[in-house]
Amino acid sequence: MRFSIVTLFPEFFDSPLSCGLMGKARQQGLVEVGLVNPRDFSLDKHRSVDDRPYGGGPGMVMSPVPLAAALRSIERPGRMMLLSPRGRPLDQRLARELCSARELTVICGRYEGVDERLLELFPIELVSVGDFVLSGGEAACLCLMESVARLAPGFMGKEESGEEESFSQGLLEYPHFTRPEVFEGLAVPPVLLGGDHAKVACWRREMALTQTMNRRPDILADAFLTGADRRFLAGLRRTSLGRNLHLALVHGPVLNKFGHRVTVSLTNLDLHDIARISRTYGLSGYHVVTPLADQRDLAATLVSHWTQGPGGQANPDRAEALGVVRVCASLQEAITTVAESAGQAPLVLATSARPDGGVTPAEVRRTLEEKPVLLVFGTGSGLAPEALALTDGLVAPVRPYGAYNHLSVRSAAAILVDRVLSDIF
Repeated sequence: MRFSIVTLFPEFFDSPLSCGLMGKARQQGLVEVGLVNPRDFSLDKHRSVDDRPYGGGPGMVMSPVPLAAALRSIERPGRMMLLSPRGRPLDQRLARELCSARELTVICGRYEGVDERLLELFPIELVSVGDFVLSGGEAACLCLMESVARLAPGFMGKEESGEEESFSQGLLEYPHFTRPEVFEGLAVPPVLLGGDHAKVACWRREMALTQTMNRRPDILADAFLTGADRRFLAGLRRTSLGRNLHLALVHGPVLNKFGHRVTVSLTNLDLHDIARISRTYGLSGYHVVTPLADQRDLAATLVSHWTQGPGGQANPDRAEALGVVRVCASLQEAITTVAESAGQAPLVLATSARPDGGVTPAEVRRTLEEKPVLLVFGTGSGLAPEALALTDGLVAPVRPYGAYNHLSVRSAAAILVDRVLSDIF
């Protein structure tokens, strides 16, 4: 393939295009590069290529006169690309797309940019290599050329090398290791030493998924994911955001419909269903709060039946869900339990059906990246003031302005947890 580079500094490319794989590809004729300097098309004796901007302002603008002449001098320009922060982000998908073209022309801007009329006169596509500012387009041009040229047949030598690299399958690459087997006390993962190629391939895939989830979760939406990949990612979510999220269901003190402080009885459905929600989304704990000793004994009996008794033997899935339940005598005890298990105090957020604003699920999700969150649900007609006093704020209600706003606490818990931890892949 052939690159035509329009640049005021052709010497910038001397070394980068003469070494490494790019240098070999040029020697072998796989890649051709032509350098076009707009100064060669300037119409004055000073070889001027810029002028002051109309409307005033700092800096200079590249003149359309020499640039247009430079572009028209290229016999086979192919697709024309201008490096610009306004452009389409350069990613692996775009690199593959550009690799299918036999000729590419890359325009390296300088100063404050190029005269906008060039974009009307020529089929120029804008491309950005990142959200930062460079002195000119030359460094960005090298990034574009490298990402595109290395996909050309024969460039990499061993073609599968390119297929396994970051972004080639929409994921970041897995970690690499080489000799010595132990370096400064750090050993190579045992799976890479066993000679089982299937296990190695599985490990590498899982590490690629892990790296992508932890560092670039935004690109998972466009990655090719198998069912096994999605199950693995769901497990990762349980150990990342989910492990920082806790629920508490408070049975007292709460308010009844007359505004009186009361303690209500726990229900088997609330215990079971919110436990299943918690386990499905990988939450660290579900705290059932009641100040009544007999109610705590009842909850402990139910949990024991399903986790250690005949219920768990008959239904292991239910046993796994009920295993996340913690019975507490007070909301303060639940808060303390979360702080001890997480190693830091949680952000405690109350839930309410009243349209009083509050923290959005997206904001809760961002908080989970940094610290634990305890979502507190009230029974009856909502938490009593002394319970609310222990919280740091409210979560935005599920349906704040609906004509009918009487969800069961189980439904509200499911909806809010899903909104906070909704899948992005």
